[in-house]
This record gives sequence, C-alpha cells and structure tokens, in this order.
Amino acid sequence: MNKKTIRDIDLKGKKVFVRCDFNVPMDENQNITDNTRIVAALPTIKYLLDQNCKIILASHLGRPKGEFKKEYSLAPVAKELSKLLGKEVIMAKDVIGEDAMKKASELKGGEILLLENVRFHKEETENDPEFSKKLASMAEIYVNDAFGTAHRAHSSTVGIASYLPAVAGFLIEKELKFLGNAINNPERPFMAILGGAKVSDKIGVIDSLLEKVDTLMIGGGMAYTFFKAQGYEVGNSICELDKLDLAKNLMEKAKQKNVKLMLPVDTNVGKDYKPDTESKIVKWTEIPEGWEGFDIGPETIKLFSEELQKAKTVVWNGPVGLFEFPQFAVGTNSIAKVLSELDATTIIGGGDSAAAVKKAGLEDKMTHISTGGGASLEFLEGKKLPGIECLLDK
Repeated sequence: MNKKTIRDIDLKGKKVFVRCDFNVPMDENQNITDNTRIVAALPTIKYLLDQNCKIILASHLGRPKGEFKKEYSLAPVAKELSKLLGKEVIMAKDVIGEDAMKKASELKGGEILLLENVRFHKEETENDPEFSKKLASMAEIYVNDAFGTAHRAHSSTVGIASYLPAVAGFLIEKELKFLGNAINNPERPFMAILGGAKVSDKIGVIDSLLEKVDTLMIGGGMAYTFFKAQGYEVGNSICELDKLDLAKNLMEKAKQKNVKLMLPVDTNVGKDYKPDTESKIVKWTEIPEGWEGFDIGPETIKLFSEELQKAKTVVWNGPVGLFEFPQFAVGTNSIAKVLSELDATTIIGGGDSAAAVKKAGLEDKMTHISTGGGASLEFLEGKKLPGIECLLDK
C-alpha cells in the first residue's frame, strides 16, 4: 500500500469529494435489501466528520446508461446513511446541475451532501474531462473509497484525480492490505478456491495464482471444462468447448509449478435447471447423458475440507455450485463453514462468493470479504486498477 490515505494529508475543515460504492441491491419499492456497502463507507465518513470536513459523496447505482431513471436514484441511500450516522445527509437533485452546485457551495463543516447517481450522465463512464472538471470544482481534495469500481476508468474514479489531490479512504486501504498481502506475501500454505460458471472469466486469475499458490481447488461450472479436456463426458453440464486446450495447458502448468490442482471427484447432477429437479451423486467420470452437474459431491467436499485444514491463507472467488437452489448449495455452504472455522487468513473475493457467505450467515467469521467482485478478480490477476493508480504515492 504505497498510496496516500486520508491519514496522510491535512483535511481539517476542507471540502472533500468522496467516491463511495453505494451500488446496493433494492427491491421494487426501492427498499435497500442489503446495506453492507453503505456500512463499509462509514469509517471514512466518520473520520472526515471528526476533521470537520465539508463532505460531498458520490456513487453510481445500477446501469441507468446515461439518463435519469427514478428507480436508480440514490435518495434511499441518503435516508439509510442519515439513519446510520444519526445525522442528516443532504440529498442533491442532480450531479453537476444547479441544485448540486448550490448545495455544495453552501456546505458547512461537519455537513454531508450526497450527489445524485453519477451514471445519470454518460460522460461519467466515458471519463469525460469536462465532466471530471465540474465534479472537481466542488471540492479541494478527492478521496476514492469505492473499491468495487476501482477497475473502471470513469470520471468519478479516475478523471477527477487529474484536478485534485487524490488519496485513498479506509475501505480501499483495507482491501489493498488484505488482497495485497495474500498475493505478495502470504503465510503458507497458500490455497485458492475458484468457482463460478466459466473458465474464460477466470483464465487470468488461474494463470496468475498458479505462480503463487500451493494448492488450487476448482469447483463450479468451470470444472466440467477441465473434465472434458481429460476426455470424459459431461452430459448437459456447462462446458466451454473452445477452452479445452487452455484447460489442458493450465493443468500442465500446475504440474510444472508443483501446484496441487484439485478438481471435484464426484458431482451432484440434476435433470433440469430448476430448484426441485431430480438429482443424484455420481463420480466425475460417470456423468450420465442428459444430466447436468450442479454442485460438488460429498467426496469432493471431504477432500477439499481436509486439504483446507492445512492452509494458513485462503482466497475464495466464486461459488462451487448452483447455490441459489438449496439442494445444490451444499458444496458452497460446506466450504464456507470450513473456512469460517480455520485458524488462517480467509479472504472472500466479492460477488457471488460474498453473497453465499452472507446467505450462510458466516460473514463475521471470515478475515475479509471484498466489496468488489470484478475489482478483486483483476487485482488477483495482477492487473493495475486505474482507480488506485491515479492516487498520490506516499
């Protein structure tokens, strides 16, 4: 973490623009169904309040594609924030319009303004310099605390840093600390569990992790591409036929690097893609025609669990089965439970794996749950994240 944080500069009484990640799930009545990302921003906001800053918060929500849509308004976030902070958060009616500019200019120390959804302007995702300049004109200092969008070069994550001194908030600092240590200086044995549907989504991550881990476990839909690459039938299971050579190469690379690459030895197959489908446990070499693999089986759970007992650092990205359907959530829930009981650093890489851990009620038992699915994947791949790169070095 060689980037400056809010601790490293004088903020007393300053006007500070903070990019947060308030991209929270809502139901059809715009009630927030999970406020984790809002809660994650509180340490930074409270620190700025202690410094008597005038605080301007910005975020995106969903993909409104550059136009105002009421269902993507951040108004419910302002309400939730006010409740969590125990003080009023002023809501702007727009982003760089008259209302936002007026309210920003009138802010007093210790007051908080939340701008409307930055993605109501297409200029945001285009990283338009004029739009960035207008955002910057509201404040004296820029703080990025939105790890979930740090892999995107947008106006409010990167562009604005060309016009203001830019530092990291506490959430980004925490993400970089845990993910960075895991990648660059892990306590060993270092193990990774990768799930999710497709090998193609994780090629870079597998490749990068094979340089670093002692054991790599693969579950989820992408396991079937590895089965097929070894010449076995996978029935109707998800399988990327154009990635078979790649799967072979990755298995070969694991051998060369002396990495223990573990694939499922049995699988829970179902007849159809629906929650109450008929299902049965079969060996990985015996998936019947017309059936589809939806979860790792009990033997695999046992093997993976025994291996994980030796771990000192574990990174998990992607569920190992179709955890949305209870009968195929057994593998994912079992892995979550094992990790929750380990005497090790356990890092959950955002997205679906984070959702699965929360669903199992085990989030408090993990060392760190990343707030950014895509960003944590790119970070694990060793890619530079534009939203971090643009911050001032220590």
